[in-house]
Parts: sequence; structure tokens; C-alpha cells
Amino acid sequence: MSSAVTSRDPDETAATLDRYLSSRLGVEHVAISELAVPKAGFSNETILGRAAWTDAEGPHDKEFVLRIQPTGHQLFVTPDAIRQAHVVSSLAGHVPVPNVWLTDADPAVFGAPFYLMERTHGRVPSDVPTFHKRGWVAELPEQQQRTVHENGLRELVRLHGITDLAPFQFLDTPGDGATALERYVRHIHGWYEWCAPVRVHAPEVIDRAMEYALSEMPKDDSATIVWGDARMGNIMFADDLSVAAMFDWEGATLGPPEIDVAWWVLFDEFLCESRGATRLPGIAGRRDFFAKYEEFSGRELRNIEYYSVLGGLVLSIINSRLADLLVRSGASEPAVAAKFVTWVTDITTGHLDALG
Repeated sequence: MSSAVTSRDPDETAATLDRYLSSRLGVEHVAISELAVPKAGFSNETILGRAAWTDAEGPHDKEFVLRIQPTGHQLFVTPDAIRQAHVVSSLAGHVPVPNVWLTDADPAVFGAPFYLMERTHGRVPSDVPTFHKRGWVAELPEQQQRTVHENGLRELVRLHGITDLAPFQFLDTPGDGATALERYVRHIHGWYEWCAPVRVHAPEVIDRAMEYALSEMPKDDSATIVWGDARMGNIMFADDLSVAAMFDWEGATLGPPEIDVAWWVLFDEFLCESRGATRLPGIAGRRDFFAKYEEFSGRELRNIEYYSVLGGLVLSIINSRLADLLVRSGASEPAVAAKFVTWVTDITTGHLDALG
């Protein structure tokens, strides 16, 4: 939703990568070029580039994405770049994800753990400006908009359909709780408390949502892989509109699939209706999206209003932290940053009021 705080010198970064990759690959020199910092979020430092080298097998040329665990500007209580890489590697072959090239937990290289992925090419729906207003999705005919949206939804259904969870037990939220959902909500409560100093915009809504999430938690012992940030802006589409890659697995966990389903719709409303945009004709709204998920998955959604409030709570906490980071970094004026919170707390209030 915003540009990350990245101030690394490109020449120094290239030199560091040359030394590091030369050592890891066992070659004399790796030429680093085309370094760029994309418009990305605060959850990681992200740097794009190209590496070229020659070894006994001949010349190699690889486009890469370098993701470095944040230190001074993290959104999450305990950011973990190595865990993210593990998630992506474990999902390979199940859903479209980038290929993880190298991981390194040693902070001596870049000051924090990091990983390198092979770069995937395609198009990603924009958050800013929202794809509902401008960009390649808005320019598509209605039927192709629908195809893009439903292709993304089908991959979410495929993720939730992974039945062998033995390789994914590391995703389960640690802590007390009889179910994955209970452990997840307790984790959110700890995050809520950690963010107390920055919960300054519509705090009464966030407090009310947190109380509801704890007191009205359904007895739901279902557990599947939860993406944690399921939305159009984290999906790259190929030229034929199929899904080329799914990104940003920082919040991946185990729990009811409704966590992802409600989040997808909430985030889409955050990008569209909350900002006064007109929904694209091919992008399903709340009720139609839920119906499509049930059709594609063959599973009835349960307690979806609870998960809608839970999603609003989580996004409100994230955006409270984001607003503070934007202001402190000088990237935004306070009044503008505050909108990131109030846009979503307005949606959350609507769900809470509807529940009485």
C-alpha cells in the first residue's frame, strides 16, 4: 500500500551481493546489475536485480528478488524472513509461487536475515491507485475482469484444498488454545496490545472489534493453510490471465479458510467502496464472491460475519502501525496516513453494527 523505507546504497548493495553470491556459488565474480526498489510495503525490504556468472557448467543469468527482514520499521511483532521463505518453498507444486533460490539467517550480510527468489514476470493489480479506478485490470473487458478475479479465487480454493498438512505444521500459531482459531485470535490480541501506542485513530472501533473477536469466537476446529493476506494485489497474472505467482506469505498460518475469504472481500472493499470508487463490473462483490467460493470449493462458509469483523480488526491494527510508520518516515502527512485506518474502521463498524 506504500513505499517501503529502503535507503541502501545501490553500489554497496551490488558489491555485497557480488561477494556473497561468489562465495555461495563458488565462483570468482558475480556481476550484479539492474538493481531497483519497487513500490512495496513495509513488511520487508524488497530489491530487484540481475545476477550473471560463469561456472563449470557455463554462463548463467538470473533475475532475482531480494527480500530482507526489516529491523527498524516492521509491521509485525516478530518478522521472520526465513519462515517466509520456508512457506514459499513448502507451497511449491501446490499453488503458483516464486522459486526460492537462496536463504540466509546470518545478519552479517545485510544486517538481517534474507532470502533470494527467482523473479517471476507478469502483471499485478494495483493498490495505489486502486485497480478499480485505473490500470490494466480496469482496461480489460468485463468478461476478462471476471476471468482474472475468478482465476485468483480458484488458486485460493486450491490452497485451502491442500489436505496433507503434515509438512505445514510449522505454520500453526504457537501458544495456548484448543483450536488453531483460538491460538490465532490470542496471537492477534498480543499484536493488538503491542500496537497500543499507535492505536490513535478510531481506537474505540478497534477496541470493540477486539472484544468481539475474543468473546464471540465460534467453536470452529477446522484447520487448513491460511494465506493471511489473500487479495488481488498479492497475485501476479500471466498474459493469458492465469495466475503466475502468489506473493507475501508473512501472515501464513493454520486455521479456518474463512479467515482468508473474509479478508479478500474486506481488502477489496477497502480499495473500492471505502474510497468512493465504483466497483469494476467483472469483480464480484461480497455476496457474489462468497457464493463463488462455495461453488468452487464445494464447501459452505460458516460464521462469515465473525471473520469479517476479525479481518477488519487485523487490518485496522496493521494500518495503525502503517500510519505511524508513514508519518515517522516522512512519507505521508498525518491526516493522509490516518485515512488508511479510518477507511477500514468504517467498514468494521458496519459489520459490528449489523451484528448488534
